[in-house]
Amino acid sequence: MRKFFGYLLSPIHYFLFGFFLCIFHPIQWIAFNVFGYKAHKWVVDVMNFWVVASYYALGNTVKFTNKQNLPIGRPIIFVANHQSLYDIPVLIWFLRKYHAKFISKIELTKGIPSVSYNLRHGGAANINRKDPRQSITEIGKLGTRMKENKWGAVIFPEGTRSKDGTVKTFQAAGIATLLKKCPEALVVPIAINNSWKMVQYGVYPLSTFNAMTWEVLTPIELSGRTADEVVAEAELEIRKNLGQV
Repeated sequence: MRKFFGYLLSPIHYFLFGFFLCIFHPIQWIAFNVFGYKAHKWVVDVMNFWVVASYYALGNTVKFTNKQNLPIGRPIIFVANHQSLYDIPVLIWFLRKYHAKFISKIELTKGIPSVSYNLRHGGAANINRKDPRQSITEIGKLGTRMKENKWGAVIFPEGTRSKDGTVKTFQAAGIATLLKKCPEALVVPIAINNSWKMVQYGVYPLSTFNAMTWEVLTPIELSGRTADEVVAEAELEIRKNLGQV
């Protein structure tokens, strides 16, 4: 039945999704070029609220739980498992007060309304996966921006999306680079569950009536430990939350 309703409701979702990206593109341009970073970020936040709202056109629901007392004005590295591209708008909206920036493929910086503009001007690290030196340099620059501006960052250490929700082994390299540039950052795991189901049939039809959840877990202090140790702890906590231990 989810697939059947997906054929009916996916066009509505895609229309809304595309409409919001297109309508906010010129608004982003005006905000950034006339009013600067704060106005641009506000526009991006509002756009992602509406993008997340488009999930509900499919009967899907979003529940974001944050019971942690996270500090404002301190760099935070949010470490999450990755299940679909639909993870990202949720994280942008609900983590908006932490100015969370993403590490993105450089290919996404062109051709996508709103998304490409934000990646180029919003503070993200846009990496070329075929060029390890460029990737490390860009991630290092993000770490510097985090330190200077007290920004957060979101990183998916699996390196790729999980198509069935099974957590893949976390890689520490990106987080190690961020911590090298911004050692005062707090590491915060986020467990994402069921967003993979939205795309379990591919891009069309999208799946319907799925309860998707995002939960912020207990923060991890570096406390003299290596990046490998901290990332391993974050992975374990996410696996525990998802019942994959």
